[in-house]
Amino acid sequence: MSPGNRFLGEFEQMVLAAILRLEDHAYGVSIIEDIARHAARDVSSGALSVTLDRMERKGLVRSRLADPSDGRGGRPRRYVEVTSQGLEEARQSREALLNMWRDLDEAYEG
Repeated sequence: MSPGNRFLGEFEQMVLAAILRLEDHAYGVSIIEDIARHAARDVSSGALSVTLDRMERKGLVRSRLADPSDGRGGRPRRYVEVTSQGLEEARQSREALLNMWRDLDEAYEG
């Protein structure tokens, strides 16, 4: 990671992982459900929305609104995808964390 880059926060990493896992089906509710399923963490739609807005401003994700033409009505869904910059920053943050935890099995196993 170059000196000017910042590491992603824990929640940003979870959101990026969920988006990558969900592929073309990544929108608010599906992201929240994926994080709950894989990280056992409850996420409010407001917290996710604020985080997605911030991540989009940083260039980590991009979003598009889909017309609710499937008959469900309501507001359009905001589908999200990870940008190449977001993928690279996710890889760097993951590698940094794995490096920090490497060789510490005894320390955190008690």
